[in-house]
Amino acid sequence: MDWSMLAAAIVVGLGALGAGIGNGLIVSKTVEGISRQPELKGSLQLTMFIGVGIVEVVPIIGVVFALLFYFVK
Repeated sequence: MDWSMLAAAIVVGLGALGAGIGNGLIVSKTVEGISRQPELKGSLQLTMFIGVGIVEVVPIIGVVFALLFYFVK
C-alpha cells in the first residue's frame, strides 16, 4: 500500500470537512445577525464574504499538500 495516497486523501478530506463546518457557522451567524439588525446587512455580508474566502483557502492548501505528498517521493 502506498502511504502517500492515504496521506493525500486524509489531508483533502479533513480540509474539506473543516471548510464545510466553518462556512456553515459563518453563514448561519451572518443570517442571525441580519435578522437581529437588518440595517447592517451590507456590512455583515461583506464581512461574511471575506470570512468565507479565507476559510476556502484551507481546502485549496490541502489539495496542494496532497499533490505534494503524492508526486514528491
